[in-house]
Amino acid sequence: MDCSSQKRQRTKDKTLSATLDPDFLDCPICFEPFTTPIFQCDNGHLACASCCPKLSYKCPSCRFHIGHSRCRAMETVLESIFVPCPNAKLGCTKNVSYGKLSTHKKECGFYLCICPLEDCNYTGLYHNMCSHFIANHGNKYMLFHCDIISNVQINISDKILVRIDYEKNLLFVVQCFREPCGVYVTVSCIAPPSGEVGEFSYHLTYTVDGNTMSYESSEVKRILKLSSQRPEENFMLIPQSLLRGDSLTMKLCIKNLKQ
Repeated sequence: MDCSSQKRQRTKDKTLSATLDPDFLDCPICFEPFTTPIFQCDNGHLACASCCPKLSYKCPSCRFHIGHSRCRAMETVLESIFVPCPNAKLGCTKNVSYGKLSTHKKECGFYLCICPLEDCNYTGLYHNMCSHFIANHGNKYMLFHCDIISNVQINISDKILVRIDYEKNLLFVVQCFREPCGVYVTVSCIAPPSGEVGEFSYHLTYTVDGNTMSYESSEVKRILKLSSQRPEENFMLIPQSLLRGDSLTMKLCIKNLKQ
């Protein structure tokens, strides 16, 4: 038996089951799960990479410098502990090392999304949202295709207009927020921020009385639940002086960034 085979056999023989206090795997400063790199001071106190600069690289327990020496032993512990995805009950079958759990959670596609209509309580996986909408809200949506400019007419008082890319099985929402200064318009995708969903941008054009406004966003945000709060970013603001009545007619193109 060669050395590599002996090592694998020893590793197999040493596999064991143990009960571990999960708090041991969390940063004692921010209480978030550890991710590599993990740093320690000369006295062995630990801190995650995010906390070190916030602490001005001074250990809160002993005031020794922290943020230079890595705790390789703790990093090895993290990499050796595998846990199921928190969305296992929803269908995710992946087991990931504890140190990469937070990264996987950002990429996992098995999160429950909430129907964007206020009077609907449906929750489901994003790829089931379109079929739910078509079956239950037949007059509340429009079909479209990405990368093609289309007309959008939305009643400002209705606040939202749902558009479905049936080919990609994705639900997009054009959302309006009326404020004294004008109307904020933004576009979101009802889906988790998973790579399998895809990445999209959007371009809006509004023309009235010979005046044309355009806005191009580098990102269509993927969200689990529609917010009723006015957006702080990623929006087009149509000033009050350019509004005519209670409806908006715009041109919209949602671009697929990953063909």
